[in-house]
Amino acid sequence: MSPPALPAHGLRASLSALAVVLLLHGVQGRTAEAADTESDPAVSATIPPAPAAPEEAPARWYDVTSWPVIPVPVIDSDPNSGVTLGVLPTWLRSNDQQQINRIIAPDLLYSPNFGLGADFRIFSYPSSNEQWSVTASMKQRVERGADFEYELGRDRQTPWSLSTSLVYDRSGTDRFYGMGNRALKADQTNYTASQAMAQASAGYNFNHTWQLQYTLRAKHMDVLPGTISGIPSIQELFPRLNGLGNTNLVLNRLSLVYDTRDDPTVPTRGARWVVYSGVASTGSFPVNSSYSEAGLDGRNYVRLSPIDILATHFAIRYMPSTGDVPFWALSTLGGANSDIGEQLLRGYGAGRFYDRDSLSASVELRHQTFSFDVSATHVDIEVTPFVDAGRVFSHGTADPFSHLHPVAGVGFRGIARPSVVGYVDIGYGSEGAAVFTGIDYPF
Repeated sequence: MSPPALPAHGLRASLSALAVVLLLHGVQGRTAEAADTESDPAVSATIPPAPAAPEEAPARWYDVTSWPVIPVPVIDSDPNSGVTLGVLPTWLRSNDQQQINRIIAPDLLYSPNFGLGADFRIFSYPSSNEQWSVTASMKQRVERGADFEYELGRDRQTPWSLSTSLVYDRSGTDRFYGMGNRALKADQTNYTASQAMAQASAGYNFNHTWQLQYTLRAKHMDVLPGTISGIPSIQELFPRLNGLGNTNLVLNRLSLVYDTRDDPTVPTRGARWVVYSGVASTGSFPVNSSYSEAGLDGRNYVRLSPIDILATHFAIRYMPSTGDVPFWALSTLGGANSDIGEQLLRGYGAGRFYDRDSLSASVELRHQTFSFDVSATHVDIEVTPFVDAGRVFSHGTADPFSHLHPVAGVGFRGIARPSVVGYVDIGYGSEGAAVFTGIDYPF
């Protein structure tokens, strides 16, 4: 059971988490070399004892792994938000099994579009069965947000599993290019999306493999003019588009879940398939419109060798009835999120293509390049070549496998089992390269 994706500005910690991993690896390598030298009698016999370090410059301050706070540079980029620079001091806390169970990561940053800003984050992993997170952010102009997420029953060993989210997000980076699979990049527009959302998913576990899940989502969205210089606002090019201004949404969704993965966060074998159907009411209260949805989301993991995992993802979503559905509730394609209704395509920015129905497919080889131990935990580094393809379409009778948008790329992942995955994915499509960062695997 996956929680909703964090707002785009909340994902910045993942690139920083990967930077922490690489920084600690460099320090660990240097300390390991020193330890090997000291343990070799032949070498140590030829080296005179080193003088004691002066009191005013303790040697421990040269060892980054002994610092209570790790200052990490922030370099964040994706096709919609552009480049953001800053610094992120990070606290890592581990349990007795040397597994990270809490990350505290505030930051100070600068965005050319929105000015100076700050984020505050806590990610907590009390056990493999439970996790929660709190994030908050503010920038000089336009953007701000807060998010709370909580999951219980992730290992499906008890009769019930629960996932809840409370989100407020005001984002200035969203894009709309028009409807359809051939929407032109030249028609790019920008808008400010201000949303407040509450969501709860309750799953009844028939056993460890099968689950029946009910999701209730209440959302208020206000689509305002864009503020990014050089890009017209959505109201200028698409003044009659459904969903501009204020809209309310209440979604009821029922899902049947088949899950044989060996781990919900870092799967190495098994599969997760979700068949779902839902109905939503939209408009200004009292409700005056509705739409329906149905789809399939499947993920498979095959261990090819001790260091290679073949991961595949397939998703298709249909909207049998749409009424006056707001554009932002339609099926979308683009970005690195693989939530229901939001299909990933890592050579394009989030929301690059909109229409009633969508399909996406991905294959990636997760190759473990090296591993190392740090004072906090054991870390694996993966290099992951991938291929994505997808499209949107407006009629259920259309061939969903024609006119696909192909993407090829490579990803880099830092993994601190059992709970932490940070990724950087670089994809290349027909409009050039796109870079994404995130926490947890894209699928």
